[in-house]
Amino acid sequence: MVNRMRPASRDKILKGRRGEQEAMSLLQGKGHRILERNFRAGRGEIDLITMDGETLVFVEVKSGSAGVFGEPEDRVDIRKQRRIGRVAAAFLAGNPPGHQDCRFDVVSVIRERGATVLRHIEDAFWLET
Repeated sequence: MVNRMRPASRDKILKGRRGEQEAMSLLQGKGHRILERNFRAGRGEIDLITMDGETLVFVEVKSGSAGVFGEPEDRVDIRKQRRIGRVAAAFLAGNPPGHQDCRFDVVSVIRERGATVLRHIEDAFWLET
């Protein structure tokens, strides 16, 4: 089988996976328990689903570099937030009740001059019900 993925696409996927792994390590270091990675429903995906104490957390990971076009977390616009919300609803529908509180976090993975900076933004956004 021939891999028809362009090298640039493959590099982007590998960087994204590495960013997710770094975000997962950061969250575990803060006491989060990882429930799911790359949970998919419909046309959307949530990078990480964790438990932070008694709180269910849906985490979007954004990797990139800071610069003229803003920070990586700035790319979690309202459209992306709504998509994450739909996937979160699908997760909640398929899992037994018991998660009283939930929130949406973003982990920004910034690479600059060979260094990596991780920024965890709790309660990064809210969705109207």
